[in-house]
Amino acid sequence: MTTTGITSDTTSDTTSDTTTASGTDDAQDFAAYLAGLPRIFAGAAALFRDTQGRVLLVEPNYREGWALPGGTIESDDGETPRQGARRETAEEIGLNREPGRLLAVDWVSGEGRPPMVAYLYDGGVLDEKDLAAIHLQEEELLSWKLVPREELTAHLPGALGRRVLAALDVLDTGAGTAELEDGNPVR
Repeated sequence: MTTTGITSDTTSDTTSDTTTASGTDDAQDFAAYLAGLPRIFAGAAALFRDTQGRVLLVEPNYREGWALPGGTIESDDGETPRQGARRETAEEIGLNREPGRLLAVDWVSGEGRPPMVAYLYDGGVLDEKDLAAIHLQEEELLSWKLVPREELTAHLPGALGRRVLAALDVLDTGAGTAELEDGNPVR
């Protein structure tokens, strides 16, 4: 008798059942392994400047303070950091444009939450026409403004302020992407 490509007089055809069960067990083991891995958040933002070098900040309505246009990367849906920065910028300020180069990657520790990896892309320089085209997402944002470099840390305290300053340094010097931890350069 021939079963699953094996010739035998006494072998029964259980190979496919065993493979299926084993494949299911392997998939369940892998799913359990993945569920046990540490979790991190991932966010992406764009750094826009005007012709005077001031940085575009937005004021969220769901928390205190100011931020850059950006937000959470929808990685469960297959979104990449670059795609997330573009989507969030289009949603939040109505500017749908391809982000420029990656300026900074920041590992941000969290208290009471998992750590976050923050990607910061060059949004480019906005002229008067671009600024006039800004349309805020009213569900999330109250206002926007342009802030000079020397005032950024007053509006963006902690890691975010340091991240933005590091990204501006990258733009000023032409250096490669800044690797940061809590807004501080790793090297």
